[in-house]
Amino acid sequence: GGFIPTYWAKVASGTFGGAPILHVHGFFFFTWTLFFLAQTSMVAGGRTADHRRWGVLGVSLATAMAFTVVLAAINSMKVADAAGVGDAARRFSIVSLSALALFLGLFVAAILNVRRPEVHKRLMLLAMIPPMQAAMARPFMVLFSPPGAVGPPPVFVAIPPGLTVDLLIVAAMIHDWRTRGRPHPVYIAGGLLILAQQLLTVPIGQSATWMSVARWVEHLAR
Repeated sequence: GGFIPTYWAKVASGTFGGAPILHVHGFFFFTWTLFFLAQTSMVAGGRTADHRRWGVLGVSLATAMAFTVVLAAINSMKVADAAGVGDAARRFSIVSLSALALFLGLFVAAILNVRRPEVHKRLMLLAMIPPMQAAMARPFMVLFSPPGAVGPPPVFVAIPPGLTVDLLIVAAMIHDWRTRGRPHPVYIAGGLLILAQQLLTVPIGQSATWMSVARWVEHLAR
């Protein structure tokens, strides 16, 4: 739903002008969303064995997603370079690349805890939060972006959409409180980690160190 105004509607009308990698990137992330829904439905329906068998596909899918995030970030930097706002894109790349690192870390932790379902399912829910920030950011961008804006926005504009998505963690913690008497430690530790990633993107993205990292990432395509 978040990508309707900036992607789906434009694809349907033939007005989307992005590079092919953006279609590949969108395909894998949309597939992941459907896969996550299917996996959750299997467990809810008591089909745990099927859930585990299909889990192998999740590892391959997450790997493909990681490559497309990096390639999409490189594409954004190159497009911004052509428009004369390359540094803004390099600074903003901290948002997607740090979210990718967090997603992969939480996903790997979930895979390592497949035999601890109470931990595994909570880590998987937390792993969904970083990718959802991009979808939530699109309605914010459509509603609040100034007319005639060119190039990537400042990094701080990614924080409100991120905090909005974090409310899903709050809802999960409230559910734990009502059913377990207290929030699970995974939600507390993981929630703080996600919050730190969101808030630290601003100072890190402004640093010379990150600009060097972004340029290194950009040069991977050469």
